[in-house]
Amino acid sequence: MTSRYLQPVLDWYADHARDLPWRSPDASPWSILVSEIMLQQTPVARVLPAHRDWLSRWPAPADLAAVPAGEAVRQWGRLGYPRRALWLHDAARALTERHDGGVPSSYEALLALPGIGRYTAAAVASFAFQQRYPVLDTNVRRVVCRLVTGAEFPGRTPSAAEWRLAESLLPAEGRAAARWSVGVMELGALVCTAARPRCAACPLARDCSWLRAGRPPGAERPVGQRYEGTDRQCRGRLLAVLRDAEGPVTADQLDAVWPAPVQRARALDGLVKDGLVDVLPNGTYALPG
Repeated sequence: MTSRYLQPVLDWYADHARDLPWRSPDASPWSILVSEIMLQQTPVARVLPAHRDWLSRWPAPADLAAVPAGEAVRQWGRLGYPRRALWLHDAARALTERHDGGVPSSYEALLALPGIGRYTAAAVASFAFQQRYPVLDTNVRRVVCRLVTGAEFPGRTPSAAEWRLAESLLPAEGRAAARWSVGVMELGALVCTAARPRCAACPLARDCSWLRAGRPPGAERPVGQRYEGTDRQCRGRLLAVLRDAEGPVTADQLDAVWPAPVQRARALDGLVKDGLVDVLPNGTYALPG
């Protein structure tokens, strides 16, 4: 099955790949790991400056492990989903303690790191170490779903059958498999998009089951998430106060940035529970130490 898909994707990718720092031939495994965590649910345009600044400040895991977790949260800024900053900090500490400060090439060792799931472990093993693992991000899932099954969108979470299908499409050799995975990922990001797919520009159009079927609308169409007025926005406002402060902040300072007291208390409790905020003995609040 792979043979007729492989070369069109590789040729297209050679001509259209974006120049991203984590794809550079000299990108370190740490750079790739940081990018994969940052890119979860966040557009490339927002990740680029954050990734650059993160690597400039902490070019190796040991550099990040040496600072308090709160500094990772502060550096994360407004990238969104700030628990990812804690995952990176926890992973940096584990890498320093268990792997002499390096990122391991073993998929199993990567999967054992804090905050690293099946997708991230596969992505790092593939893109940093040229190993043969299926890499199922949102873009890859959408391309494979349309190409092979004829549905517009995949299910909410990858099924076991979906992982098996993705693995069956991989070339046998690790370097080619990694190139295929990043090529399909880029195809989903630039051509086979969720809202406005450009089928005329797709190198796989001739073989696409969804296109042949007339592009039927999918039952699993993604729904955009509202942000204005949500607990997520409230959490972001509260964290911004803590990031911008030179020391602990009072409850009154947090009260001033969100008018709804019940929602504010709920959001603050969630931040404390998630380890993003510490409550100090005198009743003030700070980023984790």
